Amino acid sequence: MNISNNISSIGAHQTMLNTTADNIANVNTDGFIPKDTRITNDFNSIKANVRQADDSGSKRSQTDLAKEIPDEIVAQDATAVNVNVIKTQDEMMGTLLDIKA
Repeated sequence: MNISNNISSIGAHQTMLNTTADNIANVNTDGFIPKDTRITNDFNSIKANVRQADDSGSKRSQTDLAKEIPDEIVAQDATAVNVNVIKTQDEMMGTLLDIKA
């Protein structure tokens, strides 16, 4: 059993949480251009790619809470799922090690 993809996914989603938290914290900062996080899978690990969002030219903050809040929920749920998978793998390994011949 390999948990490395689950661990890399947790790290990528933590990056997503950090990015959205920063965007939300700056919702009232004039001229703030938010960052956007894309989660990618390269078959060896899950990665977070953070980039500056497109500048709309607004003098006010360009943070869109209608995007940021769902992104937070997705990242939180994905982290919870990966943690549960790791716990299940740990329990299965423990049960396997407890089997006596």
